[in-house]
Amino acid sequence: MWHHTPREYIDNREGLVVNNHAQYCSVVRTGIGKAKMVIGGEVDAVWDCKPENKDEPINWVELKTSAGIENDRDMLKYERKLLKFWIQSFLLGVPKIIVGFRNRDGILQSLEELETKSIPGLVKRRGKGTWDGNVCINFTASFLDWLKRTVTGDGVWKIRRRERSPMIEVLKQEEAGYGDILSQEFLAWRTQHASNGDQV
Repeated sequence: MWHHTPREYIDNREGLVVNNHAQYCSVVRTGIGKAKMVIGGEVDAVWDCKPENKDEPINWVELKTSAGIENDRDMLKYERKLLKFWIQSFLLGVPKIIVGFRNRDGILQSLEELETKSIPGLVKRRGKGTWDGNVCINFTASFLDWLKRTVTGDGVWKIRRRERSPMIEVLKQEEAGYGDILSQEFLAWRTQHASNGDQV
């Protein structure tokens, strides 16, 4: 249900500063192949409302833009964008994506509402078939399995793929530590819970 917003607030909001820090974040425990992981990422909006029961999924929605499709070249570009839209939303459990198509002047011309799970089939049916969702998932599962075998021991590791190179490099940057990714507070919390026998 929408909250009441006074007309004066709406009329006078042009002078308000936009807050880029207010955002939703989806944190998901998932697995791809043998790899189990917790991932998180920013999502744009909630479609209806957050469920009161925390065990129920949230109807997240992603908002995307793309140039209007006028020819085959535009369709290829859009299909490549759809791969990025799909994988981001798929991994974070976002069920719906709204794409706004703009003209060359940047003016919104039309909207398309997509169900995330239907995007790979959509690419096969009406697109150029430049990617396959199953191939993407299988590659990712194989890559994560290889990465788990390659990264052994503690330390800070870097994964790099140079532009136009088919090779992926894994380099050990530091022998110990977490590369300032994990805060000291989190490390203390995890150590305390692990010493209590809690599963963390």
